[in-house]
Amino acid sequence: QVQLVESGGGLVQAGGSLRLSCVASGRTFSAYVVGWFRQAPGKEREFVAAISRSGHINYGDSVKGRSTISRDNAKNTVFLQMNSLKPEDTATYFCAAKEHGDSYRNTILIVWSAYKYWGQGTRVTVSS
Repeated sequence: QVQLVESGGGLVQAGGSLRLSCVASGRTFSAYVVGWFRQAPGKEREFVAAISRSGHINYGDSVKGRSTISRDNAKNTVFLQMNSLKPEDTATYFCAAKEHGDSYRNTILIVWSAYKYWGQGTRVTVSS
């Protein structure tokens, strides 16, 4: 079992930046693939970014080129740096994790239903 807590959301003007953090507790975080998803009111949950155990990365098309995901296993933390924010980035951002064995250390998960553990979310609002 792992518990995830997101932070770093807030209100920012268009063009600004935010750095979201996802801190895990309970298990060895390095054994987990971690993803970020977002959901705006009335919309489906959307893939934002994910990082495998080995550091392989994938981004959703809507944030590609504007965001960077990274992990610090020593601190049990995954970061999502978001730049050049747009009003359409407004959503609640969720961190998710799933434990992966060594055979899957390079595997990235981009489908939300593949993840087992979820945080409570952090709200991001981008004003125009």
